Amino acid sequence: MSSLSVEMSMILSASVIRVRDGLPLSASTDYEQGTGMQECRKYFKMLSRKLAQLPDRCTLKTGHYNINFISSLGVSYMMLCTENYPNVLAFSFLDELQKEFITTYNVMKTNTAVRPYCFIEFDNFIQRTKQRYNNPRSLSTKINLCDMQMEIKLRPPYQISMGELGSANGVTSAFSVDYKGAGKISSAHQRLKPATLAGIVAFILSLLCAALNLIRGFHAIESLLQSDGEDFNYIVAFFLGTAACLYQCYLLVYYTSWRNVKSFLTFGLICLCNMYLYELRNLWQLFFHVTVGAFVTLQIWLRQAQGKAPDYDV
Repeated sequence: MSSLSVEMSMILSASVIRVRDGLPLSASTDYEQGTGMQECRKYFKMLSRKLAQLPDRCTLKTGHYNINFISSLGVSYMMLCTENYPNVLAFSFLDELQKEFITTYNVMKTNTAVRPYCFIEFDNFIQRTKQRYNNPRSLSTKINLCDMQMEIKLRPPYQISMGELGSANGVTSAFSVDYKGAGKISSAHQRLKPATLAGIVAFILSLLCAALNLIRGFHAIESLLQSDGEDFNYIVAFFLGTAACLYQCYLLVYYTSWRNVKSFLTFGLICLCNMYLYELRNLWQLFFHVTVGAFVTLQIWLRQAQGKAPDYDV
């Protein structure tokens, strides 16, 4: 890139990337082929692999250029600008990209996207917005800029060091980020594979079983209060069944240690509760609760932690 471009204060490019695996969803199509730009593209790729470990607002300074990004709802919005480009404009630009992308594409689409750059048409909005922000005099968002200035002052972007970024280059990282408002995030944190349709159905059915157990539990309490003939253990069985179903939902959504073992033990508890409630439920009801428990356990087993993120050419 020429020295003139370096001296100018401007946005050079932008990308939209999925956080969980670094899949590029959209990007600028007007990359300049300079030595500095090629180096920055490498930084883009390295950052995309670490998005899940970083706070939701960050800056990486790379000599003559800055890389800024924000993350929200599993999607990151990343931009490259010259080092002298105002911070408030940079993050206001990213905020506009985020709002438009969320409005245009729903979360289900972004979560189920398979091909890189499958929303490349979003580049049209990126280009129009970039042109506006490269000519600040044309901006008519002074109030929004004041709001962004205050937000950045109260919660400044986390400054990524080259040491942190360097560990992404083929070396397993165990660093954690202690960031105001973001907490401590460790690379040991595991993310699960995307939810399938069967997994979503299993989650809903497990919630339904939990609700049925809860309702029957409250009815059992009413019966116990009205007469002394009701067995208190039935109440315990109904509420244990509710807790087991809800815990299965938790295991289906979140990764924990010994996750598969916990799911089988929880399924065993569901079976025991239904065996005890044999006199209060007919065979079809027992079959439904046990089958749902088995189905959810299978989905927990199938939805394992993600492996290493693919090496997308960001």
